[in-house]
Amino acid sequence: MVLYGLVPVAWALRPEVWLLYAVLPAGAAIGMVFQVTYVTAVRNLVDGDRITEANGRLFASASAVSVAGPLLAGLISGTLGPTAAIGIDAASFGVSAAGAWLIRLRGPARPTGSRAAAEPRSRPLTEFLAGARFLWRHPVLRSLTMLLSGYIFLTYGLTNVLIYYLRHDLHQSYAAVGVVLSIGAAGTVGGALLAAPIRRKAGFGAAWIVPVALGGAAVAGLGASRSLPVIAALAAVYLAGESVGGICSMSLRQEVTPDHLLGRVTSAFWVTHFSLGPVGAVLLAWGAGRYGVAPVCVAAGAGCVLIAAIALFTPVRQRGPEPAAGAA
Repeated sequence: MVLYGLVPVAWALRPEVWLLYAVLPAGAAIGMVFQVTYVTAVRNLVDGDRITEANGRLFASASAVSVAGPLLAGLISGTLGPTAAIGIDAASFGVSAAGAWLIRLRGPARPTGSRAAAEPRSRPLTEFLAGARFLWRHPVLRSLTMLLSGYIFLTYGLTNVLIYYLRHDLHQSYAAVGVVLSIGAAGTVGGALLAAPIRRKAGFGAAWIVPVALGGAAVAGLGASRSLPVIAALAAVYLAGESVGGICSMSLRQEVTPDHLLGRVTSAFWVTHFSLGPVGAVLLAWGAGRYGVAPVCVAAGAGCVLIAAIALFTPVRQRGPEPAAGAA
């Protein structure tokens, strides 16, 4: 709230683009702390057999609100300017903080056996490496982390490319951009609500591999269309697939990781699979500006389909992965 609130306050005196370069990385770092805590908190809010359902409902509720968010952002940016939209966004963090303050956890489950006593805290790097070791030793999580690293590399900058395409190539208004992003967010809602039943019926492997492949096909078609309804529909398909795969992936980590390691494993996972994201976003944006959006989307979409195909030859394809040996 404070960081993003600095932008409209400072820009009221004199707009300086350097402020964005200072605020955005700091905001992303704080957001990552929230994301890791959020993942570990769910484990202590619901029973183990309802983790996927809980994650689906949380994703759906957040995405349902975000359906109106891009539309509102587009309207405010078009009428009052982007600075006002950032100010309203900053205020929304304050509302979120007030809501988070009211949450009460059950308390973490105590590890059994020789680890029944609470483990002493170590240096951050030591704890990070403990999470990384668990990821590496679990065959499904190891393969999933590597595959998702490639997926993030290919897709991290897609929203920026989509906005560029709509504004620069198709000359659409901010309001039109907001409508397209809202329809895409509706796909996230649908995917979130379907994640748990899809995983129950198809198993983990199919519930992750098929959505990644379908999402890749949708991405490949994004830059080939000049029709707003078609673009919005493809964005919804892509985001629905990403929602199903992401919920199943996060739920699996929560299920197979001991409670005393979950925060460390989550930290190691996020750092590892997001590490290539910024590089991919830069290359995607550069490629869209130099070669056009269509070939960039085809390349990114084909890469996603290839990742889904590779997953068929890894332990990710299992219907119901089990905890790693000795994980308790």
